[in-house]
Amino acid sequence: MATPQRDELPVAGLTTGQLARLLGVSPTTLRSWDRRYGFGPASRADGRHRRWSPDDVAMAQEMCRLTATGTPPAEAARTARLRARGADGTGGPGEWPPVPSDRTDGTAPRAGSGLPLGRVRSECRGLARAAVRLDAEEVRELLRRAVAHHGPAVAWEEVMSPALQAVGRKWQSSGEEGEQYVEVEHLLSWHISAALRHYYLDAARPRRAASGLPVLLSCLPGEQHTLPLDVLTAVLGDEGLAVLMLGGSVPADALITAVRRVASLAVVLWAQTSDTADLALARRVAGARWGVRGARTQTPVLLCGPGWHPVTDDAEPSELTHVTSLHDAVRTLTGLRRERPAR
Repeated sequence: MATPQRDELPVAGLTTGQLARLLGVSPTTLRSWDRRYGFGPASRADGRHRRWSPDDVAMAQEMCRLTATGTPPAEAARTARLRARGADGTGGPGEWPPVPSDRTDGTAPRAGSGLPLGRVRSECRGLARAAVRLDAEEVRELLRRAVAHHGPAVAWEEVMSPALQAVGRKWQSSGEEGEQYVEVEHLLSWHISAALRHYYLDAARPRRAASGLPVLLSCLPGEQHTLPLDVLTAVLGDEGLAVLMLGGSVPADALITAVRRVASLAVVLWAQTSDTADLALARRVAGARWGVRGARTQTPVLLCGPGWHPVTDDAEPSELTHVTSLHDAVRTLTGLRRERPAR
């Protein structure tokens, strides 16, 4: 959320509607904060219309930042006022409080995200609020903290995925309101992917040394949903497995060529829908061999993603392994590493 400079604000201050648009919250939310916590503008223009001064705007911005981390609104209002006066010893507005303790009882206060989250961690609620406000800076910081604190698996399952699913449900809902959440889903997806990739590529982060053959990850032709493979990449990195990520919509011939060129521990094929779950291609990948002539080896193939369910439920192909969850995939791949050490 960009913070306007004081000289950029109107001399007379902002109206409640103007401030609501600036912060990405509803005017009702601002009026509720004023009514419940005394967190409103002190001055009135012409004795009638309330105006938010630069100091009021700074406190409201800090209030948004605090509630986005899961801080209860009453505590956030008190802290925002103290920080505006420099009385809490933390500096000024814009610095982050510690991540609040995890709460999974569903009692964390809402701050106008408008998303059906249910019983989730406070970090998930904060992430949803920041995403709805299209506050990219805050989304990025919340994701960084979640992955660093919980690790990629827990961060995905308990913070990222619930927020993303709630946005998706809102997006798919009928009417104009649902359509307005397309940009929220795109923002959140992009930043989740970036956070997971940064975590995996961070050379300074302590991790188990990668050993054995790499796992080759790929989306099938026409499949653009790479986010689940970004999650798997980050988790496998923590397990000390090397990863070779090919990305989205890999052409069939390029996929087969890569399998034949690289000695890999396994090939993971992601299909989000049945339209991209090409069982014939998966069998071709499973039949591809690598290695020197006379000693060539086939690579195990894992079918991942909801798109495979209608394809494989009736008759599971013997040369393929269908995994149905992140934990199942990680368990299968770490088991293969024990069975197939590097050659």
